[in-house]
Amino acid sequence: MTAAQTRPQLLMIGPLSPSLTERIAEQYDIHRYWELADADAWLGEHAGRIDGIATSGVFGAKAELIEALPNLKAIISFGVGYDAIDVDAANKRGVTVTNTPGVLDNCVADTAVSILLALGRRICEADRFVRAGEWQKNRFPLSGSIGGKVCGIVGMGNIGRAIAQRVEAFGMTVAYHNRRRRDDVDYTYHETLEGLLQACDYAVVVVPGGSSTDKLIGAEQLKALGSKGYLVNIARGSVVDEPALVEALQKGTIAGAALDVFADEPNVPAALLALDNVVLTPHIGSGTHETRQAMADLFFANLDGVFKHGKAVTPV
Repeated sequence: MTAAQTRPQLLMIGPLSPSLTERIAEQYDIHRYWELADADAWLGEHAGRIDGIATSGVFGAKAELIEALPNLKAIISFGVGYDAIDVDAANKRGVTVTNTPGVLDNCVADTAVSILLALGRRICEADRFVRAGEWQKNRFPLSGSIGGKVCGIVGMGNIGRAIAQRVEAFGMTVAYHNRRRRDDVDYTYHETLEGLLQACDYAVVVVPGGSSTDKLIGAEQLKALGSKGYLVNIARGSVVDEPALVEALQKGTIAGAALDVFADEPNVPAALLALDNVVLTPHIGSGTHETRQAMADLFFANLDGVFKHGKAVTPV
């Protein structure tokens, strides 16, 4: 930082909430990357001034940008997922990367269980049935019970455990697949993903995004889930092979799907929109006032931690 530059300079990749942006601007200078008419020209003139990147799990930070900022010290991200941030590029430069884990676990778990219930009990279909005036003409078809079914959790992290606790309250049996067995849970462990999918009625995907989980759920895995099985995805759209999922839903390879995330958000394939056996929500996993405030507080704590105290609160 030069003598004339009294406040840390942040390059904000995409718009964050107005309240958080206002809070940041009280103590930091913000440069809005997404508004730059010629980003390359601007970087050519100002790259050396940038101390930090402010971003989110959606906007991320690419290697090219990280490498273009010679004095970059930290990438502060709003959200638990960091697959859109090139962490390897940041590590090579000694750049701290932070996210906001923990504070959104319960709300994401609430969303997962909400759309699971809506899918299994056909709540959205029933709502459309009433609104269309069909109730006066016909009886709505029956759905299946939730209690007694097996909920298979793909990724038994903190959110996975929160989901497990919730579905148990509905009388479901929990099983899971993880990179390794957990010693602190008593649920049935399946060493293979396909083994879990074959054994469960509902498969809830809770793994992080990134290259290691890209299209983790494909045609073969959907076949393993079977014609009476349901898929629930609140992880990342990249984790599921979306064309394979559409085909599986159309052909009855699986019974249905509840999706809060998609491969090309906010674009949802028309083929998915046309199906009745799906529940579709616009990536609202952590979307409550309370959780977003907690995420904003942790984001700001990381920001101040790096630039005022020399240590991030939740580094990746």
